[in-house]
Amino acid sequence: MEATLHKSVLALVEGDITEQETDAIVNAANERLAGGAGVDGAIHRAGGPAIMAECRQIGGCRTGQAVITTGGDLKARYVIHTVGPVYRGGTRGEAELLKSAYLESLKLASKKGLKSIAFPAISLGIYGYPPAEGARIALKTAIDYLRAHDDIARVHFVLFGRDMFDLFERELRLLL
Repeated sequence: MEATLHKSVLALVEGDITEQETDAIVNAANERLAGGAGVDGAIHRAGGPAIMAECRQIGGCRTGQAVITTGGDLKARYVIHTVGPVYRGGTRGEAELLKSAYLESLKLASKKGLKSIAFPAISLGIYGYPPAEGARIALKTAIDYLRAHDDIARVHFVLFGRDMFDLFERELRLLL
């Protein structure tokens, strides 16, 4: 599914984020930038040791913030590492931190002059964020950014599995 927003396209894709041919892919990282499971582990495995070497130089990333490294052996030139919140009931600023993770990634892509970026479903896996609410925050943040900025041409949400794709598609239809 694709939607045109101002001069940009927002697309939902079911698949593997490490295969995206965008300027940058976003990694759902941990604060230590130490690699891990899920998307984080897949990106580090596919991208090779150059990504981890740069992560070690950077040293860390706070929840809701974003940093950028090489794409290593990936098709994408860069990896934007962002840390989404661990869900603890929704009373500890999780929604604001999740929005910030997406927004800071978009701002960093703009600052670097990147034209395309691919996001996973940040915090919706092992970090336990409620999927429908998380999808809504992700999509609304991207939509609002693209409507206000025309420098990024394509934003992909690369979703692992049909259930997550269907959920994002439902939420996107409600937001358009």
